[in-house]
Amino acid sequence: MNVKDFDFELPQELIAQDPLEDRSSSRLLVLDKKTGEIEHRTFRDILSYLRKGDCLVINDTKVIPARLFGVKEGTEAKIEILLLKRRENDIWETLVKPGKKAKIGTVITFGDGLLTGTVVDIVEEGNRLIQFSYEGIFEEILDRLGQMPLPPYITHQLKDQTRYQTVYAKHEGSAAAPTAGLHFTKELLAEIEAMGVAIAHVTLHVGLGTFRPVKVDEIEEHHMHSEFYIVDEAEAKKVNDTKKNGGRIVCVGTTSCRTVESASTDDGVLKAGSGWTEIFIYPGYRFKTLDCLITNFHLPESTLVMLVSALAGREHVLNAYEEAIKERYRFFSFGDAMFITDLHEGAVPDVGEQNGDGNQVGDGNQVGDGNQFGNEAGERTEK
Repeated sequence: MNVKDFDFELPQELIAQDPLEDRSSSRLLVLDKKTGEIEHRTFRDILSYLRKGDCLVINDTKVIPARLFGVKEGTEAKIEILLLKRRENDIWETLVKPGKKAKIGTVITFGDGLLTGTVVDIVEEGNRLIQFSYEGIFEEILDRLGQMPLPPYITHQLKDQTRYQTVYAKHEGSAAAPTAGLHFTKELLAEIEAMGVAIAHVTLHVGLGTFRPVKVDEIEEHHMHSEFYIVDEAEAKKVNDTKKNGGRIVCVGTTSCRTVESASTDDGVLKAGSGWTEIFIYPGYRFKTLDCLITNFHLPESTLVMLVSALAGREHVLNAYEEAIKERYRFFSFGDAMFITDLHEGAVPDVGEQNGDGNQVGDGNQVGDGNQFGNEAGERTEK
């Protein structure tokens, strides 16, 4: 498939620059993954679409203040880095801007010497491996010196840093927020649990794999960078018990989706464990565990538009985006939400129509990168 198949025109003024005061007051576009039917609601109305016996899967990763500003030792040239992936011995894989000033051996100081980094290697996509030296606790220094790594399309200053975290963020390690989860308040989650909906926590630390732009014409040639995930035994049991009892698995965000699909067997059993995933989900993929998806509105030609198209069909998704633009929905990180579901579950599809997963019958069972376990970031798409 060609990347242009996932393009659309988005007016700049629809890119949300600030979070709403009330997280759960965002708008909610409900899309039937089989028929393309659309309903317009507010996010709190998600209560009307969830039901007892379902399982809501949330990604409890926490965004670190991964954006650092330093100077090159010897020249005092300004250098910006973005922490992407923690390695061993205080080494991090990073994006460096400008990269030409960060050759192997370059020393960068931050906070008047509170933190020092040395470029020890240049790896895939020009990313730099930087080894840090400091006194004390790295996370505490990062809290003092680092900034929240907001996507480049957000130009407003974020007044409250916690608004780029979910209310259930727990495990530090992400370079970007799983933004579908930003719509939930603690009160709304409590109401959902009181309905008899199980809430399962998984962790996927969001990095380049989620927001790297697609730079090839044929999407099958796109390579996803690996991201680390964890699924605990108790959380896997919640998902598997829900499936056994006929409930639906509702993933909050594409990162939760990619976690459960990476860690599931072909027959839909979620396995506890941890690892690196490079899974790339695009039309033709057959979902093993996920039934429904809560997600934001994503960038044109992004891997995330491709993922939601795998679930609901490209034409249905692009039509829903067209409707969202017409109705002036807010897009991207601080924007509105979409719930992809089956509004008429139990209906028998016509022969040759989409199957229950929203995928065309007979269009193969590809996983973009072979569903391996285990992107240069010019733009960031939403989670």
